[in-house]
Amino acid sequence: MRNLRLLDGYRIMLDETPEPSLEGIFVVKSKVSGQLLQVIASNDFGWDHVSVSLKNICPNWYEMEEVRRLFFEDREVCWQYHVPENDHINIHPNVLHIWRKHDFDMPMPPKEFV
Repeated sequence: MRNLRLLDGYRIMLDETPEPSLEGIFVVKSKVSGQLLQVIASNDFGWDHVSVSLKNICPNWYEMEEVRRLFFEDREVCWQYHVPENDHINIHPNVLHIWRKHDFDMPMPPKEFV
């Protein structure tokens, strides 16, 4: 994940963030859809994580890819989980998440499959 201080232009509540290089709340206007995406990002406990939400609908693939390119380095592989229903916790119905584990190389399918 990028140093989140590089994204201060999108950050809200700058003075209340305990560790601004590792976490924060951001508002990103999508260049694709024009929607205001709320992004909560953290980079601690061995994980990079962003949650992306809209008020009335889930973000689409293009918006999620836009956030991924903004918050993660081009060389980094990150992913969305689809967990078993018993493990699913839905606090907000219109939020999607992107994850990346520190010090872990995510297995990837052959390039021609992607």
